[in-house]
Amino acid sequence: MDFGVVLQTNPPAARTVQLSKLAEAHGFSHVWTFDSHLLWQEPYVIHSAILAETNRITVGPFVTNPATRDWTVTASVFATLNEMYGNRTICGIGRGDSAVRVTNGKPVTMSELRESIHVIRELGNSRSVEYHGATLQFPWSRGSELDVWVAAYGPMALKLTGEVGDGFILQLADLDIAEWMIKTVKDAASDAGRDPESVAICVAAPMYIGDDIAHMRDQCRWFGGMVGNHVADIVAKYGPSTGSGTGAEVPAALTDYIAGRTGYDYNTHGKSDNDHVDFVPDEIVDRFCILGTAKEHIEKLEHLRDLGVTQFAGYLQHDNKEETMRVYGETVIPALTTHATAKR
Repeated sequence: MDFGVVLQTNPPAARTVQLSKLAEAHGFSHVWTFDSHLLWQEPYVIHSAILAETNRITVGPFVTNPATRDWTVTASVFATLNEMYGNRTICGIGRGDSAVRVTNGKPVTMSELRESIHVIRELGNSRSVEYHGATLQFPWSRGSELDVWVAAYGPMALKLTGEVGDGFILQLADLDIAEWMIKTVKDAASDAGRDPESVAICVAAPMYIGDDIAHMRDQCRWFGGMVGNHVADIVAKYGPSTGSGTGAEVPAALTDYIAGRTGYDYNTHGKSDNDHVDFVPDEIVDRFCILGTAKEHIEKLEHLRDLGVTQFAGYLQHDNKEETMRVYGETVIPALTTHATAKR
């Protein structure tokens, strides 16, 4: 299992770069950042600085969308960074949330998401692609490599992910929901004639090493609100769940808790002091996040690995960033890593 950290690009940008360097030092393989150009600083500029000051870390947005940038511009960023620093970028993409809603826009359609993935991936891999009636290619790009991982919750998005995504980003660590969603993605991949095991599975959730459970919950309750924001869209489309999540139905464990949701303020999106998350119960925080001692983190991560998770990306929007990364580097990551022996 690989490990990543998910950072907000809050000023000063040097702080994001510092945390990224620390993540690499502690053995994390990926640094992901939010991509919401009004709420935070522009991620790709900071990605360039991260790559310049690290040696092996892979960077990417968590997640970008097809609406706020022309798809060829997005692809050009990745191809350029790959030319400058080696193939150390990755594209996380979804239909669009805060970046488009803050400007009174709306998420793109599934068809647009599918097409954007194709355009970005082909150009980002130094290949030609049909776009707006023309065949396009970066004449300056040679040997660029770019995977596109898709963030999804609802049945249609999960199906699309299995059909075209190089990876699946699931932004919650609930074991029951993860099992259903991973199966849905892999079934879609198989139905599309793809090897389901070729699709990377990334579970992302707040990670907090500590022993004060009440404080950890309060620091991470924002995540239930963020997930609930996506779930509200699913419920609006499919209605509330009435079962365990079979077929196209969304699991009740995912939809029931938003019954008390009254709204959402993007000004506090993804922040520990989010003021629209009172509806999120402790049980959901515990299920969606990974909180507690190193032993408790390892136990939950082992369950996720058994479900087919190939990367855990931990959100660090709390007051214990450095210590959490240190314990992961010294204890958690080694426990989930296959070790070779010098002599047998």
